[in-house]
Amino acid sequence: MQQQEAIEEFWQHISHCDHVVQMYENEDSFLDTLEAFVVEGFRKNDAVIVIAAPEHRTALAERLERNGISVATAASNGQYIVRDARSCLARFMFDGWPAESRFNAMIEELLAKAREKHPTVRAFGEMVALLWDEKLYRATMRLEHMWTQLCQRESFPLFCAYPKASFDSADPADCREVHNAHTRACPPL
Repeated sequence: MQQQEAIEEFWQHISHCDHVVQMYENEDSFLDTLEAFVVEGFRKNDAVIVIAAPEHRTALAERLERNGISVATAASNGQYIVRDARSCLARFMFDGWPAESRFNAMIEELLAKAREKHPTVRAFGEMVALLWDEKLYRATMRLEHMWTQLCQRESFPLFCAYPKASFDSADPADCREVHNAHTRACPPL
């Protein structure tokens, strides 16, 4: 329980332009952290954008429902906007490299939709983790930097997560670069 309280407190103190990373050992710790991020957003009446793989979207929705949050209601009132990570990547990746103008247009469209009824927004995205798993390390770093620029310009916190196992075969310098591309790291669970 102490770990869960620590992550809940962590999310209470993020700033409007923090770019947060989690390197997780297992799916449960990742989903605990993501759930706390989303629940804190709902508590603050933020709109929450989630760009994730199907299995993570489904698991998160089940957890939110168990917490008494109606995912359908949150989605219908514009507070919960969910997109598929691979489909989003397909909109702006060309020859293994992110097209910045297309990425910005896609995310700015989601932010505008979220802000129709909620002035503050927070976002989670795992597109970078998918690129990393495909060993597109330079493209991953470019996307991380594009996210940071957008977070600062549009003033919203962003949460990214990577499975630790993805870094087993990567160069340690690349791993440090991923960590350094963020303003904060989640406390380990």
